[in-house]
Amino acid sequence: MQFRLRPRAGTSGQPTAAQPVSPHVAPAPRTASGEVAAGIALMIAFAAIAPLIDVFAKLATQLLPPGQVAAARFIVQFLALLPFIVWRRGFAGMTWRRVGVDATRGLLIAVATISFVTAISRMPIADAISIFFVEPMILTVLGGLILGEKVGWRRYLACLVGFAGAMIVVRPSFEELGYVALLPIATAFCFAFYLLLTRHMAQREDPIAMQGMAGLFGGAMVVVALWFGEGTGSEVFDPSWPTATGWALLIGVGVMATISHLFLVFAFRKAPASVLAPLQYLEIVAATIFGFLVFGDFPDALKWLGIAIIVGSGLFIFWRERLASIRE
Repeated sequence: MQFRLRPRAGTSGQPTAAQPVSPHVAPAPRTASGEVAAGIALMIAFAAIAPLIDVFAKLATQLLPPGQVAAARFIVQFLALLPFIVWRRGFAGMTWRRVGVDATRGLLIAVATISFVTAISRMPIADAISIFFVEPMILTVLGGLILGEKVGWRRYLACLVGFAGAMIVVRPSFEELGYVALLPIATAFCFAFYLLLTRHMAQREDPIAMQGMAGLFGGAMVVVALWFGEGTGSEVFDPSWPTATGWALLIGVGVMATISHLFLVFAFRKAPASVLAPLQYLEIVAATIFGFLVFGDFPDALKWLGIAIIVGSGLFIFWRERLASIRE
């Protein structure tokens, strides 16, 4: 699973930093065409590279439990962000309230990551990513129910259709794998709540520090779970000492996460989120290619139907959100 980022608007209305993508994003002011083209290119690069995180994670889970893979991803990413956090004085003004919110965000992203890594350890990467993409639909519903955002019947209907598409992808996997096939949906729910908290903090907190703190608390919580799970025989939380190959794969997970998200951050600095967000669905294409080349997995016709329904519903929601923002 990858962090999705969107720009935070400053006093001028221009993006000042990167935050998770939501379908509730007002279009940014007009940007030079060259900048937009560069942003689109960077977003395409992200979509092409991001599934490599899951490829490394899936390979790593053949040697190590998913919890250990998730912990490595958080630790490597936090260490990569730490110099930038210190340079930007991201820890300044830390309060207990902020620590509590960051800890909650860390818990949510930890559960989401462990759920997704566990899922891809047992099911094709493209299937898991496709099911996870119901997240914008969940966020749309939560925005209407919790934040009181105006969501018309068309978007609610698109969410329902998107969930139906996800069930088409889930059904054959559920018959074969049981509850594991539902873990990408659990990931999507946790990530949607994570985004709601992030949006709540985004206007007054440094975004790099927010990402770093989520990694710190997420990693710490997974490490605690691994400590309690040691020697229990748990398939998820009983750690083992990695071999040289295991270390390489764990580092690969964190490095690919860091590199891909650098592309993402710079993409949203150059182009509006309303332009870039739909390009995320190219990740499904890249995941399908990598899944076939590395693991020999390829969705059948029924799963492609479900994927098409999910993508179509998501694109419709983005379009309606953009239209509503323009009218406002």
